[in-house]
Amino acid sequence: MGILKVSRVYDENTKEDGQRILIDRLWPRGVSKEEAAIDEWAKEITPTNELRKQYHEGLIDQDTFFNNYRKELEENEDSPAFVSKVEGYLRVENVTLVTSVKNISASHVPVLCDFLEKELGLKHSGKKD
Repeated sequence: MGILKVSRVYDENTKEDGQRILIDRLWPRGVSKEEAAIDEWAKEITPTNELRKQYHEGLIDQDTFFNNYRKELEENEDSPAFVSKVEGYLRVENVTLVTSVKNISASHVPVLCDFLEKELGLKHSGKKD
């Protein structure tokens, strides 16, 4: 069974990353597709543009953002397929959720990791060192 990990797209990728899934709605600035070494781009499970903009513009606080994104994940028709895909990858290799955000703990990433943990009954290893 593989491990669920998180890494910034600007960090060096390794063979231990396994399946690399970009979990940002927008492509990371200044990074080519080759440099990113992304296997899949799962923008359908990211926060909606509206929610993302409200948070970035300071119209909602972090707790509200986290709660609203969690609700979006629970109601997103693409979530079950994403969870199933991650589960399938984890059966044979690690899965690294890749993001461009600077402050991972204040972003959508912890909410998505918690969601996957609950759905799959596992723990992720956190940000890659």
